[in-house]
Amino acid sequence: MTTETRTTETLAATGVRSLWWSADTGGPAPFGTAHLKVYYPARAEGTAAERLSGEIPVDPRGAPYPVVVFCSGVNVEQAVYRPLATGIAAAGFVVVTFDRVAELFGGRYGLTPGVDLDAARPDGYGTRPTCPALPAVLDALDGIDLLKGSLDRTRIALGGHSAGGTVVLQSARFVPGVRACFAYGTHTMVATMLGWPPGTVLPAQVDCPVLLGVGTRDGVITGSSDRYGQDAPSDPVTRTFTEALHDPRDLLAVVRGANHFAVADPVDPTAARAFLDLPPETDPAEARRAFTDLVAAFLRAHVRGEDAAPSADPALIDLRRR
Repeated sequence: MTTETRTTETLAATGVRSLWWSADTGGPAPFGTAHLKVYYPARAEGTAAERLSGEIPVDPRGAPYPVVVFCSGVNVEQAVYRPLATGIAAAGFVVVTFDRVAELFGGRYGLTPGVDLDAARPDGYGTRPTCPALPAVLDALDGIDLLKGSLDRTRIALGGHSAGGTVVLQSARFVPGVRACFAYGTHTMVATMLGWPPGTVLPAQVDCPVLLGVGTRDGVITGSSDRYGQDAPSDPVTRTFTEALHDPRDLLAVVRGANHFAVADPVDPTAARAFLDLPPETDPAEARRAFTDLVAAFLRAHVRGEDAAPSADPALIDLRRR
């Protein structure tokens, strides 16, 4: 077997490739630029161009593909979501993650999907997306030659982790074509600093089914309860599922023994708030695979329209329906 044959077979076996792109999401330079990583189903042809450029064509057999945009948690880099992104892409989607350094609040800067704080206040909430970067990221994909003709912008899904999931739930109905949302370690309980009464759970701005995931060992959510004006920790994720979401197709996935960063690999101990998290009581890789499989089935059912009823191992995930 020649080296060229082995290389082609290796590429064909992986099934998913990625490329880099940028998007102008607005704001003062240099903080308006988002750096995108786009994962897509690929099919190697064994050409010299592939060997020299590392660029593998889109697999035409499933095109045009629905698009999934995933928002990271604050100060969590997009690279740690690669296992989740590749798992979803392998199920027949183009998946976009992005890094965007911008102002967080109070003059602090960091990695953020971007939050329009005024849109999250009582006089602005529900009038526009709290994450204005989402349309800009989607529009930027139109400039990628490799993906020309391979994207179905009428079938969109939005996902996120932690605060990234929150802005997705606060913004989805303002983004055309969104058919499903998913989030992990996320809720819509809102900080009192924005002018809301203590313990307020905001209604999600979604017109589609939502898969909401959380681990039973989430120390970050528990450790953040004081920002919501609460004297004692509560369960804002379950409250979000019962009070903020209303689609009969919504699902709540409680991952037994998983913590806040279960969807991230590896966890960066030098950034974000992983120091608040509790040690997991289940294998993080197993929890991540199970949640990824659940997300893929959920999106196949509600975005691709396939017969892929979401299910999960009850020993690992307590899947709650309405």
